Amino acid sequence: MKVNDSVSVSLVFDGKTRKSIPRSIIWKNRIYRVTKLGLHHTYKEGDKLLHVFSVVAGSLFFRLVFDTNTLHWKLTGVEDGF
Repeated sequence: MKVNDSVSVSLVFDGKTRKSIPRSIIWKNRIYRVTKLGLHHTYKEGDKLLHVFSVVAGSLFFRLVFDTNTLHWKLTGVEDGF
């Protein structure tokens, strides 16, 4: 399902691997603990650099987008059934 909601994300940066890993998402007043990190990629939209993270929390798949200009997170997709 496509969505376009602002969310809160807890993120850990691993200095050894130099990777950022989302750990939890707060969406609609509920906390979702990330159990698996999928793909991570970046793309540019005008002068904005956007980071896209695909993560799994329980049986839900989330697509998260981080805007490096505003430092805001958006949830752009949710799927059930994993």
